[in-house]
Amino acid sequence: MSLLRFEETTLPNGLKVIAEVNPEAKSVALGYFVRTGSRDELVGEEGISHFLEHMVFKGTERRSAWDVNREFDEMGAKYNAFTNEELTVFYGAVLPEFMPRLLDLLTDLMRPAIREDEFETERKVIIEEIALYRDRPHFVLYERAQAAYFGRHPLAKPVLGTPESIAKMTRERMVAYHQRRYLPGNMVLAFAGNLDWEETVALAERMTRDWKPGTAPRNHPAFTPQPRTLREPYAKASQAYGAVMAPGYSASAVQRYAARVLADVLGDPDNGRLYWRLVDAGLAETVTAYHHEFEELGVYLVYAQGDPERQEEVAARIREELLRLQERGVDPSELERAKLKTATSLVFAGETSLSRLFYLGMGYSYTGRYEALGTVRRWVMHLEPYHMDELLEARPFERALEFWLLPEGDA
Repeated sequence: MSLLRFEETTLPNGLKVIAEVNPEAKSVALGYFVRTGSRDELVGEEGISHFLEHMVFKGTERRSAWDVNREFDEMGAKYNAFTNEELTVFYGAVLPEFMPRLLDLLTDLMRPAIREDEFETERKVIIEEIALYRDRPHFVLYERAQAAYFGRHPLAKPVLGTPESIAKMTRERMVAYHQRRYLPGNMVLAFAGNLDWEETVALAERMTRDWKPGTAPRNHPAFTPQPRTLREPYAKASQAYGAVMAPGYSASAVQRYAARVLADVLGDPDNGRLYWRLVDAGLAETVTAYHHEFEELGVYLVYAQGDPERQEEVAARIREELLRLQERGVDPSELERAKLKTATSLVFAGETSLSRLFYLGMGYSYTGRYEALGTVRRWVMHLEPYHMDELLEARPFERALEFWLLPEGDA
């Protein structure tokens, strides 16, 4: 019998605290999941969420940047942070005896000093990071395709910002953004692993007692995809890079796991339909497909890479497979394979406290509820071909954007 259990509470300041407690675990992971990202940035703030993520580790009123690094090392912690369109996450994993100290450190980091000298130094780091990523065709493709697909919707905004927006950023604007977005009601504090729940809640309440209550709104404008094909040149491209984006399901939709299975049927990189039509046939070097969820929207994304001279043939075959899937549905045997792969990935997500933390914190941030990995795994294995038909009928691939990044002269 599993001793795993889920706990949740809301502190007086509005901070949600959740935990998947496992007395048998050899470690504990915890993290702050802040509901803020590039989609929440105002005009002139492009890239500020990611910039602030960097500044969080540069010190607080109680700790210098050197102190922060030293304390993480003294605990033997595995730690990091990331920013995307909708969330900024700060996390760490340690042996259970270090949990109170890690909680104190991460909680302190949620109120960074944002010192002027560190701000200027990190500005240069961010601009260099943007330049580095702009040398990578895969990154440029995704950024441009997402901007084209979402258009005026906030999800079109680049997570890193632009060199121009970062160069114009001020410390005062970042402080105001932090005060506007890093509010208790806009955050989830999550734990996974071996911990005492009552003690943990008491610690979290004491450590955040000075946080003023508050939450942050998010804009949810209407969105209608515009099917079209775009081809753009990229000076550093030696191959053709393509992205096909079509409407999917949101991060809280019950269909999202089925959509991931459907994407695997289409674009598993080793055995999906597109692999056999393109890679095995020698027409493309790489092809894959996946389903990505946002708060109120989702998207299927097909990625292909290959010889620019074969780009039109590759694009035609992708369209053929999308149409065939739409018209004929999924074969039971390929569905079984995709279901098993998805279910296996869910098992892997439960192997460590840190991986369970990500699953727990991300899921709860979007849905406000707990979904046990075992329950989701069983649900996935009960999917039938008619479930795939329902997905395809509700979200037809005919509303797709096709975006190609090509060497100059081929676009």
